[in-house]
Amino acid sequence: MKSRLCILPALLASVVIPAYAQTTAASSTENALPEIKIMGAAEPAYSVKRSASATKTDTLLRDTPQAVTVITKDLIRDQAMQSIADAIRYVPGIVTAQGEGNRDTAVFRGNSSTGDFYVDGIRDDVQYYRDFYNIDSVEALKGSNAMIFGRGGSGGVINRVTKQAEWRNIREASLSLGSWNNRRLTVDVGQALNDTAALRVNGMIENSDSYRQGYNLKRSGINPTLSLRAGANTSVVLGYEHFKDERTTDRGIPSFQGKPIATDASTFFGNPEVSQTWSKVDAFSALIEHDFGNGWTIRNRSRYASYDKFYQNVFSGAVNAAGTMVALQAYNNATQRDNFFNQTDLMTTLDLGATRHKLVAGAEVGRQETDNYRNTGYFLSVGPAATSILVPVSNPQSTAAVTFKQSATDANNHGVVTIKSVYLQDQIEFSPQWQAIVGVRRDSFAVDFTNNRTLANIQVTDTPVSPRAGLVFKPITAVSLYASYSLAYAPRAGDQLASLTASNKAFDPEKFKNLELGAKWDVLPDLAASVALYQLDRSNVAITDPLDVTKTILVDGQRSKGLELGLSGNITPAWSIMGGYAYQDAKITQTQSASVKAGATLAQVPRHSASLWNRYNFTPAWGVGVGVVYRSEIFPSTDNTVVLPGFTRVDAALYYMVNKNLNLQVNVENVFDKSYYASANSNNNITPGAPIGLRVGLNAKF
Repeated sequence: MKSRLCILPALLASVVIPAYAQTTAASSTENALPEIKIMGAAEPAYSVKRSASATKTDTLLRDTPQAVTVITKDLIRDQAMQSIADAIRYVPGIVTAQGEGNRDTAVFRGNSSTGDFYVDGIRDDVQYYRDFYNIDSVEALKGSNAMIFGRGGSGGVINRVTKQAEWRNIREASLSLGSWNNRRLTVDVGQALNDTAALRVNGMIENSDSYRQGYNLKRSGINPTLSLRAGANTSVVLGYEHFKDERTTDRGIPSFQGKPIATDASTFFGNPEVSQTWSKVDAFSALIEHDFGNGWTIRNRSRYASYDKFYQNVFSGAVNAAGTMVALQAYNNATQRDNFFNQTDLMTTLDLGATRHKLVAGAEVGRQETDNYRNTGYFLSVGPAATSILVPVSNPQSTAAVTFKQSATDANNHGVVTIKSVYLQDQIEFSPQWQAIVGVRRDSFAVDFTNNRTLANIQVTDTPVSPRAGLVFKPITAVSLYASYSLAYAPRAGDQLASLTASNKAFDPEKFKNLELGAKWDVLPDLAASVALYQLDRSNVAITDPLDVTKTILVDGQRSKGLELGLSGNITPAWSIMGGYAYQDAKITQTQSASVKAGATLAQVPRHSASLWNRYNFTPAWGVGVGVVYRSEIFPSTDNTVVLPGFTRVDAALYYMVNKNLNLQVNVENVFDKSYYASANSNNNITPGAPIGLRVGLNAKF
């Protein structure tokens, strides 16, 4: 593999990143509202009025024809969120999956993905656990998003907006201590160096255990950013992040007779000493934005990221018919990937007759170089070719020696992907009541894939065209009604680019069509409500021809239909709220195998899910938080033979401001110690929910 730093000189020389407009951009003059002030702590801000992520332009969320949920920095702080899974609980239409205990996995409107994650609008697609220590907000965009984000984005994307250097002093630190030896420290330091330069550094270190036997988590990160005023009309931001995450690979418990096996929530199936995963990320970013005047602006953003990921696991398979013995299996997998992406956007606003046009013309180029290597675990004490071992369900931890080596089918691949994309978008304002957005993107996605075991090489190029159209009607200023249509495509190599075979290389990419109707209403100046009805169809799914097993054909694969409701903001200056509800009907539409049959419900998709978080400040010093999370039953697999029961979980928090520079918060998760199952990866990889847990946080400003 080429040197991981070979592309850095070109990246740093170009220093071309644009400022990706922040989610928290100020409201326009038309929508300016009187500022409400209270003494003491400011009220939490759980709602956001504007974002650039869905359109690449600073646009009111109310006028964006798409379901978007924003998790703000105040909500992240109040709930002590640290991960993607924490945030997803409050996003209607998205469910977290287990991810085999080594990665973030989100199920967007029935479509599972480990690659549709972005940071400041740039793809961040390696399978690892992301942290929020340097994150200002998290945006979840539902529906097909290829016009803005390129390949994938089939059912939605999650974009993290990072903290950046500002021309103000920041001196903050947070210490968190809690159940199961939770120990975490974060710092945020920033200041102006002079009139033209500002520096900010975010850092984090954590060493925590878990309610799960033998589990440990160690992670650390540092993220300095430098902002520059390079002239009156030009701004530059440079950033670097070094992040490391080490933890036990925990794939939960198996099932028995159609439900999770009866065992304590702490029981570990496998060998936690041998089951370890780690990821290392080094990412460099550079952005520049220049205002030419007369309404013309150019932005360019570059990101180079080097990922080193490894995981190894000894995990549960099937339980025997008597329910007394369980099979354990093992394997490990290593991934190295270098990503380089560069985006350039040219924007202008033009008045043509009675219409106003906000135009974006853009291009994106990228290169991803990936090495995958997998070993199967052999239990030589059972036999020279034994890939599993039976252990008692009553004592499912095993210390049996495991030898890791390649089987005849294990991956040893090298792949290079080259991306070239162009796109054009027009946001049209016909009148104060009528608006539209139309856009189209053409991608060239070239894969050069080599099987190092056989030296077989496959080269394939996909050139999908992804349109988008939306219409917005505003009967009154505070209400928007919209309809939208969009397409997205996923290449044959999958979102991790890990596999490609001669039998599927000739097929078109999988296709995702999203139709959506919705309404958004600013109920109060700081309280926003939304509703969305959608239908998402997945087609071009490759299956074995039932009439000729030697052939593969393409079929329509699945359909998701649903309703999403959202509510966020302040009911009063003292009462902040964040809530959502989703109804999802997600089905397989055509039989794809003996276990994936037409009419089956998609895995990890609850029919009903809801969440509601409240924070109320009784005085400027004292506040409380109460949250409820509900999820109806789900199937871990599309064979629908195992059911995870539904649950309701209650969380709470207490906030006390000691003085203007010091506050204390206590978060209690699962207040009533409810037994439930949080997520799954398959019928025999099910994660029990955590029992009641306490976390105490001390937040200081200097």
